[in-house]
Amino acid sequence: MRHPFARSFSVLALLSLLGLLVACGNTPAAQTTPSATTLPATAESAAATTVPTTDSSAAAAPIKVVATFSILGEFVQHVGGEHIALTTLVGPGGDAHTYEPTPRDSAALAEAALVIENGLLFESWIDDLYTASGSRATRVAVSAQITPLPTPEGSAHTEAEDTHAEDAEDHGEYDPHVWHDVGNAQLMVAAIRDALVAADPANAAVYSANAESYIAQLKELDSFIQIEVAKLPADQRKLITTHDTLGYLAHAYGFEVIGTALGVTTESSDPSAGEIAQLVNAIRSAGVRAIFAENVANPSLMQSIADEAGVTLAPTLYTDALGTSDSPGASYIEMMRYNVTTIVQSLAS
Repeated sequence: MRHPFARSFSVLALLSLLGLLVACGNTPAAQTTPSATTLPATAESAAATTVPTTDSSAAAAPIKVVATFSILGEFVQHVGGEHIALTTLVGPGGDAHTYEPTPRDSAALAEAALVIENGLLFESWIDDLYTASGSRATRVAVSAQITPLPTPEGSAHTEAEDTHAEDAEDHGEYDPHVWHDVGNAQLMVAAIRDALVAADPANAAVYSANAESYIAQLKELDSFIQIEVAKLPADQRKLITTHDTLGYLAHAYGFEVIGTALGVTTESSDPSAGEIAQLVNAIRSAGVRAIFAENVANPSLMQSIADEAGVTLAPTLYTDALGTSDSPGASYIEMMRYNVTTIVQSLAS
């Protein structure tokens, strides 16, 4: 609105000042990050004198971290909390064995300070992705301090033909599914803590406290599993699954893996008629009541095998990935409790 020239200079000056104050008050704040304290963009110079602070880390941007798959992503988030900006490449329900990286993944690696990966060739695509992205992030394989189990050999699914054995060889001499032993999960969390402390020493105390709190929860989970498994007689602790993912669970808690449909990785081709026949015979010989499908693979193959063997296909387990937020496998602790409870109840006679 234009004012008449008869208005005095002092009135014009007052109106201009009021307009400036209103404009400053309506300026939108900058987009916040979990760890940043933000101020209106137009007030930055004033903030330096009116809001003094002795905590230089309070305004620091969170460090960018990439985790390769959902279970690791949850571990990283528990430790990093609000001081990290996390990108998880293979999300809930995704199969890291068969995952195909995207340009967005490459961009995330290029911007990251840390890349947290499982190791043991679980993410067969990560080397090429890292190189292609031009990333200079520090890579941390959280399985490095874990004593790995050898890749399973001689199961019913490998005796008929050599195709699954070749797949196992492509994925290394060690079983990468280390997180199914909760003791290993604690070592993974400790490795994540150490990596974050090294990358961001200003927040070392926070990372250490977060890790200690989460490890305490994992110890409780380990105790729960041992108590739950003890309900099942030892001679009934026999597992048949889609692929060889529960070797560490079996080793830690007293199960025996009788056989699998696909071998060590879901990248394997469907088993031949001869392999299926051998697996069915193994199921019958073991005298199990149920076999198990997994959330990272189509359950139709396991349903066919269950039908032919005359056993039940148990509720689907969460193995290489978390479930969605509304599922029994929404978190690692929920996933493990659900899996063990389902296994014990399904195998009980």
